[in-house]
Amino acid sequence: MAFGTNSRIFSAFVTDALNGTAAFDLNSDSLRCALFGNSGTPDQTVAAASTGYNTGQWTTGNEASNGGWSAGGLTLASVTSGFASNVYTLDAADTANGSAATITDARGCLIYDDTLTTPVADQGICFLSFGGQQQVTAGTLTVQYNASGILTLTL
Repeated sequence: MAFGTNSRIFSAFVTDALNGTAAFDLNSDSLRCALFGNSGTPDQTVAAASTGYNTGQWTTGNEASNGGWSAGGLTLASVTSGFASNVYTLDAADTANGSAATITDARGCLIYDDTLTTPVADQGICFLSFGGQQQVTAGTLTVQYNASGILTLTL
């Protein structure tokens, strides 16, 4: 099993948002970034119930929070959600721990909606691969999002 090198939007997120199954409000909901190691293999096509934080692949036992990065992840700051020139973009400020962290095996992260409780608590929006093992010893780990945003959907 491996985290892999692909970053993906969960198909259940798109389906649930468009069908009104889940009441996502990405402009005001609390979104979080949780770090994960190399246990499990993310799958963008799993059912919504397997995308949530502490479910399926995303159980706390697979987290890479070793200290300095809170279990459950850090809250995204300066979240923007909008549509321009036929492209929907979700973005936020880069996420960094605020203390001296020692993290030995961060392979990627789960971006999830911490506000949702139904139909799936803490439903996943997307997962991002770091392209390999990332580590820091007594330092700051920063998840730096793409200049185009955390996710984009072209219509």
